[in-house]
Amino acid sequence: MRLTRHQVDQYHDQGFLTLEALLDPREVDTLRAALDRDTKVPGPQLVTEDGGTEVRAVYSSHQRRPEYAGLVRDPRILPAVQQLLTDDVYIYQFKINAKPAFGGDKWAWHQDYLAWRLADGLPAPRQISIGVFLDDVTEFNGPVIFLPGSHREGLVREGRSATAKSDQHLDPDDISLTPEQLATLVDRHGMTSPKGPAGSVVLFSPEIVHGSAPNMSPFARRLLIATYNDTANLPRPVGEPRPDYVVCRDTEPLRPLDAPFSETLALPMVAS
Repeated sequence: MRLTRHQVDQYHDQGFLTLEALLDPREVDTLRAALDRDTKVPGPQLVTEDGGTEVRAVYSSHQRRPEYAGLVRDPRILPAVQQLLTDDVYIYQFKINAKPAFGGDKWAWHQDYLAWRLADGLPAPRQISIGVFLDDVTEFNGPVIFLPGSHREGLVREGRSATAKSDQHLDPDDISLTPEQLATLVDRHGMTSPKGPAGSVVLFSPEIVHGSAPNMSPFARRLLIATYNDTANLPRPVGEPRPDYVVCRDTEPLRPLDAPFSETLALPMVAS
């Protein structure tokens, strides 16, 4: 799939691009079932809500589930990423953020690249993330809120909180913007929330300011986020690198599948 010139310009101007209903309901059901199976695999890749057992995030599902290994190479997704970034990309990080009904917590206002520069020594913001809606996203179930165009400001904040929650996961609270910084940026750029049916995909910049509110609704909001990085922009960690379920070690350039991931599931997994 090739993006139109209008779509390319929109991404670079706004810092994100929404492709509504890119995946069909059957494919979404397949991805949900794979998530259900993957969250039953114990290990440090599972992050739970504070003080509870509900899953807040799960990392590196593409390393365990063929459905996700195929998704990141899907010909409707990977070529669009390559068109916006570069031909040679790999998966730097893969996670699924889950906001359960009646209680999914907020994600503080932040820029992703700051976390990656601090924790992993990424030299430059040469990434694109895709957000795949595993549920319908509405104004009620804690959608991601973007400040359109804020990616053109560069990094708004430089360091992290002295009371950081985790060295491994670098919670957005550790690098959150101050109220004054946010108010200034909102006055300049406004706020918007991509919404749409399950199967929609949002491509977004590593420097766009974003966050989300708690989910007070009876509707779950599971969001798959795969981050592609330029193979010429590898991490340069100081000290021990973060574990490979957080920062992927396979930096071989990805190549698109010949058909949508759903059509290849009966085939053996092929290394990228």
